[in-house]
Amino acid sequence: MIRWIIKLLLNGAALILISNWFQSIQVSSFGVAVWAALILGIVNTLIRPVLTLFTLPLSFLTLGLFWFVINAITFSLTAFFINGFEVGPWPDNIGIVIIASALMSLLGWLIDLVVSKTKK
Repeated sequence: MIRWIIKLLLNGAALILISNWFQSIQVSSFGVAVWAALILGIVNTLIRPVLTLFTLPLSFLTLGLFWFVINAITFSLTAFFINGFEVGPWPDNIGIVIIASALMSLLGWLIDLVVSKTKK
C-alpha cells in the first residue's frame, strides 16, 4: 500500500514537471497533479484497452506508432475530467500532447521500475 502511495505522489510530481516543460499543459497545484495521476491510472486501466482494441488495425498500419495517439487521447481525457489540469486546445495542440503523454508514460515506467524494486 505504501509503495502505491509513493508511486502516486511521484507520478503527480512527474506531471508537475511536465507542466513546467510545456506552456500549454497547466496543473494548478500538486494536489490536482496527484488527483490527475490517479485518474490517469484509472483511464489507462479501463478505457485504454478498449481504445487499443478498436484501433488495432490502425496500429498495425502505422507499425505501432498509433500508440502515441492513444496515449494522447487518454492524457486529454484525464484533463477533461479534472478541473485545474489543462492541456490546451485539442486539435491545435496534439503534437505537444503526444510528446507530453509519451514523457508521462516514460516517467511513470521509470517510477514503477525504481519503486517496485524489492530487496533480496
